[in-house]
Amino acid sequence: MYSCAYRQHDGECEAVAAQKESILVVDDDPTISEVVTRYLEREGYGVDTAMDGASALRKARDGSHDLIVLDLMLPKIDGLEVCRRLRADSHVPIIMLTAKGEETDKLVGLNLGADDYLTKPFSPSELVARVKAVLRRTAYNPATEGDTMRFPGLTINPKTRKVTSRDQEVELTAKEFELLHFLAQHPGQVFSRDQLLNDVWDYVYAGDTSTVTVHIRRLREKIEADPARPRYVVTVWGVGYKFGA
Repeated sequence: MYSCAYRQHDGECEAVAAQKESILVVDDDPTISEVVTRYLEREGYGVDTAMDGASALRKARDGSHDLIVLDLMLPKIDGLEVCRRLRADSHVPIIMLTAKGEETDKLVGLNLGADDYLTKPFSPSELVARVKAVLRRTAYNPATEGDTMRFPGLTINPKTRKVTSRDQEVELTAKEFELLHFLAQHPGQVFSRDQLLNDVWDYVYAGDTSTVTVHIRRLREKIEADPARPRYVVTVWGVGYKFGA
């Protein structure tokens, strides 16, 4: 997404395309970092890199990055701890890179607030597609956003991405908000996990729906008075989920 600015040129204003979003790539493997950087830059993104967790935290906390690609196996501070610390004070989207077979780390990362993941080895083109999808879903677009959605005990403001539950503001990650907003736009309609992956994540996973399950659980913990007996995000057994308010 290019934003558009204007500059004066020979007495006339001409449009200037601003640079695309800035991506921080965190990986201690220089080959992977170089390949990912090259693919992202080819798409017009600005790319910054870090080789360890400590450097990643320093760079990420300056607030200049729109998304972070974060490897979990890092020197000094591992990726899970980097994710945990970032989520304490930031909602910047995070795509994790996990090694094959690290199912536990993947689930822990999603529970900590990561928005997506890829398992190594991965296709750089697939990573670019994931980056585009996450940024597209988190982009602010005032032309398409509606007014505050109000339900008993719950409000959702698409413009400010603010959610209140029982008169208390709730801190949601970007993907948690998108999942809640999508379900609330279709009250009573049941969506399978595969449908949610397609509609909320913007692409179809190869049969792995655990990320939906994790995000549903986190969302309930934040907005439901009793997560074990949800009022808003309701399970339809054998099918999927619906917004039940």
